[in-house]
Amino acid sequence: MKQKRILLVRTDRIGDVVLSTPIPRELKKKYSNCFIAVLLQEYTKDIYLNNPHIDKIILMDKSTNLFDKSFREKVREIKSCHFTHSLTLLPTERINYMLFFAGIPYRLGVGNKLYQYLTLTHFVSRKKYIPLRHEADYSMDSARRIGVETDNLETEIHLTKVELNNAKELRDKFLKGKKYLIGVHVTSGNSAPNWRPNQYAQLINELKKNEDFQVVVTDNKIPDEIKNIPDIEFPNIDIRLRESFVTFKALNLLISASTGPMHLAAALKVKTVSFFCPLTACSPKLWGPMGNESRILLPKSGYCSLKCPGDPKKCNFEGNDGITINDVLESVNNFIY
Repeated sequence: MKQKRILLVRTDRIGDVVLSTPIPRELKKKYSNCFIAVLLQEYTKDIYLNNPHIDKIILMDKSTNLFDKSFREKVREIKSCHFTHSLTLLPTERINYMLFFAGIPYRLGVGNKLYQYLTLTHFVSRKKYIPLRHEADYSMDSARRIGVETDNLETEIHLTKVELNNAKELRDKFLKGKKYLIGVHVTSGNSAPNWRPNQYAQLINELKKNEDFQVVVTDNKIPDEIKNIPDIEFPNIDIRLRESFVTFKALNLLISASTGPMHLAAALKVKTVSFFCPLTACSPKLWGPMGNESRILLPKSGYCSLKCPGDPKKCNFEGNDGITINDVLESVNNFIY
C-alpha cells in the first residue's frame, strides 16, 4: 500500500492547536507507517516539539497576501514533501489555495466556502453545532473521513526527560516545604470570560492562608494588581512557550479562565479548575479541558439572563450568582484533598 503522507493544518491559537494533538496519534494507530507533518504558526510550534507521532513541523509564513513571493515559497516547501492528504481544521482562502497549488491530491477542510468549491476541496460540516460536541471531536471528524475510527480525544504534550526533571526541580524549589503547588493564571488574552485582576488578587491572598498551599502566578505579563503580593513566584515572565510547559507540569493544579493555559495544563495531565460561560460558543461541552482531571465552574442558574453584557469577552462573573472566590476555594479544596 502506498504510504499516506498527511499534512495537518492548524494555524490559529494555542488552545486550538492543543485540541488538535489527538489527531496525529490516532492517525498513526490506524496507519502505522504514515508520514505526518503539521503546519502551524511559529509561536505554537512548541506544542508539537518532541511529539513521537509527528515527522515534520512546517511553519506558516507571516504574509497575508495571495500569490506573493512568500506564498509561492511556501507552496514549494509543501510540494517538496509529496503529501497525499491535507486536513485543514480552520481553513482560510490563502491556505486553501496554497494546498491546491502544492498539488495535494486529497484536500479536506471544514465548511463549504466558495474557494473550497473552486479548488475541489472535500469538506466536513459542523451542522451548526447541532448536536453540540467538543472541538476536539469536531476536529477528529477530519481524520475519521480518511479511515480513523476513534473516540479517544485525550490531548497530549510530550516533554523530554530533561524537561521532566526540570519540572521536578522547579516544583521542589517553589514548594518550600509545603504540600501543594497551586498555579493561578490571571489573564485570558480577551478570548474568554474572566475575572478582573483584583478578584484574582483576593483569591491568591485567600489561597495563601492555607498552610499546605504555595501559589505561583503563571502569566508571562503580570497585571499591576498582582505584582506586589508578597511570597508569590512569577516563573513564566519573559520565557518561551516551551519553557512555560515546565512550570505547568510542576503544578498540582491550575486555576484559570477557559483559554490556552487550561488546555496546556490538561495536555500535561495537570488538574485544572476553570471558569466557563454557559453560552454555546463558550460552553465547556465545546471547549472543556481534555485528558486530565478537571473541575468546571459556571455562574449560577439565571445569572446570564440578568447580568450578561451581550459579549462573553466582557463578562467578569461578578456578583453572588456569578463565580465567587468561595466557589473557587471550595472547588480547589474538594479537588486537592
